[in-house]
Amino acid sequence: MELTLRANLRSRIAARLGRKYLARIKKHGIGSSTISLLPEQLLMPLRREGLDPVPQLTRTQERAPISKVPLPFGMDAWVVTGHEEVKAVLGATDGFSTDFTNLAGNAGVMEEQNPGGLGFADPPVHTRLRKILTPEFTMRRLRRLTPRIDEIVNDCLDSMERSPGPVDLVQSFALPIPSLTICELLGVPYEDRHDFQQLSMARFDLSDGAIAPFGHTSASLDYFRDVVKKQREKPGDGLLGMIVREHGDTVGDEELAGLADGVLTGGFETTASMLALGSLVLLQDPRAFAKVRDDDAAAAPFVEEALRYLTVVQLAFPRFAREDIEIAGVHIPKGDMMLCSLSGANRDPRFTGGDRGAFDPDRKASGHLAFGYGIHRCIGAELARMELRAAYPALLRRFPEMKLAVRPDELDFRKLSIVYGVENLPVHLR
Repeated sequence: MELTLRANLRSRIAARLGRKYLARIKKHGIGSSTISLLPEQLLMPLRREGLDPVPQLTRTQERAPISKVPLPFGMDAWVVTGHEEVKAVLGATDGFSTDFTNLAGNAGVMEEQNPGGLGFADPPVHTRLRKILTPEFTMRRLRRLTPRIDEIVNDCLDSMERSPGPVDLVQSFALPIPSLTICELLGVPYEDRHDFQQLSMARFDLSDGAIAPFGHTSASLDYFRDVVKKQREKPGDGLLGMIVREHGDTVGDEELAGLADGVLTGGFETTASMLALGSLVLLQDPRAFAKVRDDDAAAAPFVEEALRYLTVVQLAFPRFAREDIEIAGVHIPKGDMMLCSLSGANRDPRFTGGDRGAFDPDRKASGHLAFGYGIHRCIGAELARMELRAAYPALLRRFPEMKLAVRPDELDFRKLSIVYGVENLPVHLR
């Protein structure tokens, strides 16, 4: 009897605190002061120690690849860390929704902050929009960018070579390559590349609160609305001009701005983080450095293993259960949120063959989830591979004696970000 009374009391207190918490975040949003009140297990997939997931994620995965995390505002979340379990969730289109309306009105997220695009859309809207974009991302269409990508890479290396002292690979190499490539793909002005970088980078950083990225997304959409207006008046040769010419008014301005923003989101910061962190891996692994530098055939397998090992996109878009559903023997009630840890899934020993997923340049890394899975798998995956396969060998061949200019423990990694990365990467080129 006493135990029952205590349990009921705890339940009433938790409910009361939850209501107060929800009222607070609905009024102010989840800022840097309130994000600390979220369960650590919910933030755990966004934290790392160097290039590795935190030990807590490993322990969680060992205990249960699908773990329930009660939230303080009446919704339960599940953190999914197992490789097969993540695939099951991401592949269950009929079982889970990514539509933005699942977030709108909760935790300070407003309907007008909907970024549009593919990530927060369900079929049939998602199907229609993806069908519009897919032709531009076939290998046949992407090959036209190969000379331009090579030119961008070499221009960066030329600029680095003229530098008298240590060079920051983030600023001189990792950021400009995807920035200029996306400018070329979308057909937006080259002089806007700095704005591109700022708009994309800010949205993934949660250190200012979980709602802050939605504000940065709004700024990005404002920028693209202006770009779309100009493309309507005079369609260019890039992706936006192609959509305007081929689809006309059947794709509205808001949809087109959202698609452009989605391409920027998926194609800039993620590739920039891969270029920087992949370079760090090469600098710390002499055998991989030599293979990629000296063997043309080594670039592609290195890129796949680096994608798996680094998994810079740490979390997939949240999924919400449409109805009660069972995943890997676990009952998920309708409305619950699923947070799929891609970095955890790609380090799952059941996937990697028994080890904890340490970097291995000889590993055959097929089947990794660095680009996601299912209908929401990154549409720009092949473009990212093209950039990485071109950039790494060119960097090492131009600067075969390149070394870190600081100790690895002096590098500043992101603390709480959906897209993991390093803030700077100073190197001696000679």
